[in-house]
Amino acid sequence: MSRAIAGQLSPARRAADLRRLRAERFDVLIIGGGVTGAGAALDAASRGLKVALVEARDYAAGTSSRSSKLIHGGLRYLEQLEFGLVHEALTERGLLATRLAPHLVRPVPILVPLPAGDGVRAVPGRFWRRSYYGAGVAMYDVFAGVFGGGRGMPLHRHLTREGARRVFPSLRSDAVSGAIRYHDGQVDDARLVVTLARTAASLGATVVNSARAVGLLRQAREVTGVRVRDLEAPAGSPDAEFEVRARTVIAATGVWSDDMSRMLNDVGLRPGLRVRASKGVHLVVPRSAITGETGLILRTATSVLFVIPWGGHWIIGTTDTDWQLDRSHPAASARDIEYLLAQVNAVLDRPLTTADIEGVYAGLRPLLSGDSDSTSKLSREHAVVEPMLGLLLVAGGKYTTYRVMASDVVDRAVRRLGGGRPSRTADLPLLGADGYAALWRDRADLARRHGMPVGVVEHLLERYGNLTLELLALIAADPLQAAPLVGAPEYLAAEVTYAARAEGALHLDDVLTRRMRISFETAHRGAESAGHAAELMGAVLGWDAVTRAREVEHYRARVEAERQSEQMPDDIAADAARLGVPDVRGLAADRGVEPGSTPLPSSH
Repeated sequence: MSRAIAGQLSPARRAADLRRLRAERFDVLIIGGGVTGAGAALDAASRGLKVALVEARDYAAGTSSRSSKLIHGGLRYLEQLEFGLVHEALTERGLLATRLAPHLVRPVPILVPLPAGDGVRAVPGRFWRRSYYGAGVAMYDVFAGVFGGGRGMPLHRHLTREGARRVFPSLRSDAVSGAIRYHDGQVDDARLVVTLARTAASLGATVVNSARAVGLLRQAREVTGVRVRDLEAPAGSPDAEFEVRARTVIAATGVWSDDMSRMLNDVGLRPGLRVRASKGVHLVVPRSAITGETGLILRTATSVLFVIPWGGHWIIGTTDTDWQLDRSHPAASARDIEYLLAQVNAVLDRPLTTADIEGVYAGLRPLLSGDSDSTSKLSREHAVVEPMLGLLLVAGGKYTTYRVMASDVVDRAVRRLGGGRPSRTADLPLLGADGYAALWRDRADLARRHGMPVGVVEHLLERYGNLTLELLALIAADPLQAAPLVGAPEYLAAEVTYAARAEGALHLDDVLTRRMRISFETAHRGAESAGHAAELMGAVLGWDAVTRAREVEHYRARVEAERQSEQMPDDIAADAARLGVPDVRGLAADRGVEPGSTPLPSSH
């Protein structure tokens, strides 16, 4: 069986993996299907361990689908003298771009504008700023080239004011004296997580979403497994809740680490680490709203602001504010949007307004808590602790260094289990990576053989790598699958079918928000695509007319709730508006309480 087939997360595979969860004992059971949890499942499976992963909602449903879409070393961490963190991140960037996932991680050019100043007196300041920023970017390149494990990115260049405006005409001429252009990596964060989960499954891992861990199993002072609730089970089903036995449990729950803390508090233990959530809001505007060939990185009073090209769009972000409300659905407020527009408009010749905004999304960074009041100053390093025998917690870190976090926590598990092989993931290409370079080189021939436009094949290759051949086979078997999706013509019907058939998608939200990014790439945010997508998904998942209608109704209600939250003046009001629509997997389940009981307050 090929890796691609072995890694298909089909409805039949989910049913089989649920049976395995009930019947078998695992070496490692991982709670959390974000980038760290999926990375840990892959790391453990690649060492030959018997692995299971359970995710309460969808893969990457939380923080891991709501980032700035960058694989980067963290240029600003050089300024904070975090050399170890930059070295580590640039090494991972090089591995992802050249070896592990070149189909998902590719270079994106970014300008560092140098502030302008008037008159002769401003010349020393301009010289100092160019020298200061130039030295930082040069050091960034040195770290990438010497320590980066395969650069995968071009070197930086200095640009004059005229040169900067040639590559980014929308820059105000009076706002910059020049710029420095460097490169970082860009990624579709949610697709990378799904690919990690599929790669782990291809190596034998049991991987199940919509499966919530609701309690720890203990024998004396040792954790021996987890009690799990299948959120897709019919109401009242005796199989909805069951026990999963494991020699070691790893909790990779990010901003939900407090949930594990409460489970430990029940037995009189403290987890040994604290995680603080920082909200990051991003705006999405059409490419036509800003004229430029590169991204921008701008200094703000509290952190940095990115303006990043994203296909036919720009992503503008991010904020960095403390968040203590609902963690499953962080909401953007009108204040967040006004802040981002004000920051970016300071350097644009045509100011953006709310009318330019196509989409908005908000995510939560899991930061190791410290004494600082500013979340932008909290550590982006990670920690692994063992608060109870048989239970490991991993938290903190940043998206780019997921593989290091995964390796560290699995190393601890291996030592507990009595030895084993070291991590192999630095040399293990993810599904879709093998042969990608050759397919990209010959993409015109591939398009001709399948009777497809070259642009469509390029779109598929940049999302699926060599798995594009599976989608082309799907289209060959049913030409209707080549039709564009209603309301989002840059995507194909086949991609919705494939998401349900092979990528573990169970609900419309899974597809329109994560397998695709229609929820923030279109002005209607997927509302116009929901009906067509429901028909395609329903054909795979066996939905009847009532189920299809319910999925569409829920998705459109969610879109409307998010729009309302964006009109609210502050976080509390925005959170209340967003929570007006329950999670598609059920509000009671999403908050970890029994149906019919009183939900916890949103600030839990």
